[in-house]
Amino acid sequence: MKQIIIYSILSFFLFSCKTQNLFTQKERNLKVDTIFKYEANYQYTIRKDDKLSISVWGQDELSIGSVFGIYNSNEVYGKWLLVDANGNIELPKVGTFNVLAYSIPRLKDTLKTIYQKWIVNPIVDVKVLNKEISVLGELKNPGVVKVDKDQNNLIELLSRAGGTDFYANLKRVKVLRQAGNEVKIVNIDLTESSDYLARNITLHPGDIVIVPSKKNKEFDKRISTIVPLLSAISTAAIVSGLFLK
Repeated sequence: MKQIIIYSILSFFLFSCKTQNLFTQKERNLKVDTIFKYEANYQYTIRKDDKLSISVWGQDELSIGSVFGIYNSNEVYGKWLLVDANGNIELPKVGTFNVLAYSIPRLKDTLKTIYQKWIVNPIVDVKVLNKEISVLGELKNPGVVKVDKDQNNLIELLSRAGGTDFYANLKRVKVLRQAGNEVKIVNIDLTESSDYLARNITLHPGDIVIVPSKKNKEFDKRISTIVPLLSAISTAAIVSGLFLK
């Protein structure tokens, strides 16, 4: 009778629940889309909701979040411009200015041309303060990683997140990238020993990396719950056996 009870409990824990895992249903081995290929000339372009700092050397009245001065400082003090829903910012002495889809070098050159109306040889710097890549899943320190570079690689970002955890499924690492109205997804197998450069793909600001868990993680969790329970049942059985003698 005791054996039947124990078997019933084991069956309930092991077979009543299906293992759930992010993005595991009908997995496909995707080839790396051309959008994930390395582009030597890639440049980040300004998007809606970006935070910008504008620095003009020696011109505090034209600067917002200047990297050149102490008092007109950076985002810590809330000194930045938010790109609104229409792609506009408000520039001192200039007014409403649309920056949507500008690269940083292009915006710098454009502002230099504008400021030449008032300044001889203006020195201008532009910075996007919210360039970041989200790294989620089975990692030591998952979260949002701020990046300064436009070109980052997968291994570098996983390292900055503290490396992978014990249950990380390195065969199914996923990278998501917004491409217009679509989200492109690629599966990367980091356990393959060949073609390392193709697998250590280039990441851009705004990408999302997901390191899913191995299937046996849920099984191990259930076992860790069952073992103490079985110990309690065994103890109860022994005690009841003593009283029944």
